[in-house]
Amino acid sequence: MLGCTSCCSLHLLQPQPHTSSSFFPHTPCTTTSSCSISSSSSSSSSRTTLHPPAAVSPTSTPPLTFNHHGDQQDDDAALLDLLRAHDTDAAFRLFSSHPNLLPSSATTASRLLAQLSFNSNNPNSFSRAASLLHHLRTRGALALLDANALSLAAAAAARSGNARLAHSLLLYMLRQGLLPDRRAYTAAVARLTPPTKALRLFDAVLRHLRDASRDDLLSPSSCLPDTAAFNAALSACADAGDCRAFRRLFDAMAAEWGAAPDALTYNVVVKMCARAGRKDLVARVLERVLCSGLTPCTTTFHSLVAAFVGFDDIPTAERIVQAMREGRKDICLLLRAVAMEAESAIDDTEQRPSDAVLLDDIVINPKLSLSEQSTHKEEEEEEVPLLPRAYPPNARVYTTLMKGYMNAGRVNDVVVMLRAMQREGETSPASRPDHVTYTTVVSALVTAGDMDRAHAVLDEMAAAGVPANRVTYNVLLKGYCQQLQMNKARELFQDMAAAGIEPGVVTYNTLMDGCVLADDIAGALALFNEMRSRGIAPSTVSYTTLMKALAMSGQAKAAHRVFDEMERYPRVTVDRAAWNMLVEAYCRLGQLETAKQVVARMKARGVRPDVATYGSLAKGIAAARKPGEALLLWEEVKERCPEDADEELLEALADVCVRAAFFKKALEIVAAMEEKGIAPNKTKYKKMYIEMHSRMFTSKHASQARQDRRRERKRAAEAFKFWLGLPNSYYGSEWRIEPLVGEDEYDPS
Repeated sequence: MLGCTSCCSLHLLQPQPHTSSSFFPHTPCTTTSSCSISSSSSSSSSRTTLHPPAAVSPTSTPPLTFNHHGDQQDDDAALLDLLRAHDTDAAFRLFSSHPNLLPSSATTASRLLAQLSFNSNNPNSFSRAASLLHHLRTRGALALLDANALSLAAAAAARSGNARLAHSLLLYMLRQGLLPDRRAYTAAVARLTPPTKALRLFDAVLRHLRDASRDDLLSPSSCLPDTAAFNAALSACADAGDCRAFRRLFDAMAAEWGAAPDALTYNVVVKMCARAGRKDLVARVLERVLCSGLTPCTTTFHSLVAAFVGFDDIPTAERIVQAMREGRKDICLLLRAVAMEAESAIDDTEQRPSDAVLLDDIVINPKLSLSEQSTHKEEEEEEVPLLPRAYPPNARVYTTLMKGYMNAGRVNDVVVMLRAMQREGETSPASRPDHVTYTTVVSALVTAGDMDRAHAVLDEMAAAGVPANRVTYNVLLKGYCQQLQMNKARELFQDMAAAGIEPGVVTYNTLMDGCVLADDIAGALALFNEMRSRGIAPSTVSYTTLMKALAMSGQAKAAHRVFDEMERYPRVTVDRAAWNMLVEAYCRLGQLETAKQVVARMKARGVRPDVATYGSLAKGIAAARKPGEALLLWEEVKERCPEDADEELLEALADVCVRAAFFKKALEIVAAMEEKGIAPNKTKYKKMYIEMHSRMFTSKHASQARQDRRRERKRAAEAFKFWLGLPNSYYGSEWRIEPLVGEDEYDPS
């Protein structure tokens, strides 16, 4: 399958002009040259119509006969005849019989891809289009495809959950000088992760459209971005927390591209303001929507409730929901009071990031200058825009507030709200709990460790006629695995299959992690193999979990083989967690040099070690009994991640230093622990000192030169004893000592 990782290796052949099929049903389609930057618009007179494949594969189609020794052109013509008859199934069977030869013409290839992609909304239905793309790429014949067919395939790939393939196809189109339909890149931008990748794609499309305009080439209107396209890009900005990109696109959407913001745009504005920490602006967005002549939707209020839940401002979220329940139209008055309170609590010079200020003009009326805003301040305080109608809360709004209760640990309030929704749902179907609501309740009870009540909610869902989905079962499975109740987890897994719910990669990852926690390494490996045998592609988490199981059982070489397979597998990314698990595997065995080689490779690949990497190395140093390495590691930690160093890392380093009598470094490390609010275990270190170092510096026959060399080490030892509370030479009231310039702590004498 053509994937994102291979898009750069595509054979970029020159596109050939040919008649294309229409991109979407009932939409006239121009030729490829009409969507190509380098083509003339005069060729747009050649048009065909792609009929909706509702009549695809009629039952009266006779059995397919194919002359394997016939002429290739005749075979391609036969394939085109089947496509024109809308018999896509028979056409695909003909293609599958000779995928290395067919299709051979641009018209046939484009039409076959377009009809296969039509209505492909899931991985199974899109698999045939993906197979065609794979064979064309293998043959180096992607240039047979026109812009409309590629756009339709990209949109179908995105809808079917393969955003990486959609991204690859769109980049290929741009490199070939073809402009994709806006519905194709909108679908890809809305689904691509990470959001920065989606923004780069959207910027690339805009850049090519601008280039076409500068070259006086007419871009088809179907290629120009509309409000929906910008909403998808703005949502990616909000997910990435990029205020600058958000402001740039928001300004350009109407001024440059004529795409006016709508109510959904301002819903995204709420998300962006919340991500930027601007509670004061979140509270003013609804008023901005009404002043712009737009009509808010229920999603607007859901966005507001979600924003305040994200701020941990549950009281404001409750007031909004209560106002909606009461049918109030003056919710802007409530929000204005919240905005004023938030503004008074913010110190402009200290708490507002410079980028977040860029959002001010989006929410505050940009037509008014600062002086005009000041002049109209009293008038604005009197005039509060009213909602055009009442907006009663639906299940989505209630569930969002319920998630706020869950995050705050208010499990009883979660259950109380569920009961209230059930009662209200008797008269208002929109408020009736759905599977998301019930799953939220299950998650809250699982987090609280109440697995019996959580499982009872599953039975309650069945009684209410709300079918549980895979996510609901995954949450319950995670709860049982975390409590090491693996027998109940296996029973639930069987119940899941009996209910007709297919497990996914998250399901298997959860069970594998449970096996690791229960020290069942064989079980984790069996689940991994079962997942692959069922055709479920392992994820990055699958591989790292399996590596964790092997590392814990001391099978470092086996963990390395899994890591090597992970590197070869194009559908997963070797992330920092995978590198760290490989380092951990070798450090557990005391193979410090091999672990250091892995870290060196890690750095060479551009993956920066983190506190987990250093924590594993510290354990490896202790296991390998190489205390000198601890000094080097401590210096690197201080240089690269002093703020992120956690208790496990610092304690491991302190243990090594105390055992090796590096008291000066030990004092530095315990000082860092105390500054972070971590209480060092003095009892442990006192015992270590008495057992290992109580007879240090007691020799009466040491030469004067040797005594001079040991003087500072003895001073550090006395300081450490002072910190421990052991009898020591008089050392004043401060146990820390300043390092001496040029002092070498590691003195074996």
